Amino acid sequence: EVQLVESGGGLVQPGGSLRLSCAASGSTNTKKCLAWFRQAPGKERERVASLESVTRRFRAVAYADSVKGRFAISQDTAKNMVYLQMNSLKPEDTGIYYCAAGDSDCLGAPSAYRYWGQGTQVTVSS
Repeated sequence: EVQLVESGGGLVQPGGSLRLSCAASGSTNTKKCLAWFRQAPGKERERVASLESVTRRFRAVAYADSVKGRFAISQDTAKNMVYLQMNSLKPEDTGIYYCAAGDSDCLGAPSAYRYWGQGTQVTVSS
């Protein structure tokens, strides 16, 4: 069983940066997929960034087109943490950000992920 707790959200001006953190109670190192999703008001939940275990040490990274070059997902296996560094934030990045883990299709729909955190609010506004 894996429990995920996000932190680091808040209010930031356009062009600013935030780093989201996801703390896992169980080991995420054995999970095939680690990802950050977000959900804006009135919109479907979308995958922002994901890490897919390819070998014991290597994870493939994937990003949504809307965040490529601005966001970076990373993992600290020793601390059992997953991070999302968000730079050059835009108002359209506003939403609740969720950390997720699973063993299915890492690039699939949210239903492919079994474990979810409670979410952290990110608001980009001047």
